[in-house]
Amino acid sequence: MINIMVLIIMAAGLVFFTAGTVGIIRFPDFYTRLHAAGKLDTMGVLMFMAAMALYLLKDFSLPSLLTCLKIVLIIVFVFITSPTATHAIMDAGFRAGLAPWVKDHKGELL
Repeated sequence: MINIMVLIIMAAGLVFFTAGTVGIIRFPDFYTRLHAAGKLDTMGVLMFMAAMALYLLKDFSLPSLLTCLKIVLIIVFVFITSPTATHAIMDAGFRAGLAPWVKDHKGELL
């Protein structure tokens, strides 16, 4: 039963990673691509790490519990650093003068 839950959570993580990859490929400019990468990859990491922690709790013992706690700490660390790094990279692009993407009235890139 727990293996099925782990597979479902990992599949959800794979969906988030795939959507982030499609966003990086399809979005028109630096800011929207970085937004897709920052949001969706963070959620994909959460799903995969949660699946690993859940899988480790299948064999409930002190070493597996400590390893699960370490994985939870990694999740917290990623949730703090990933949005911060994404914001810092976007701010650096803005300060460097990288203009956001704009459409003209004909639908073409300016």
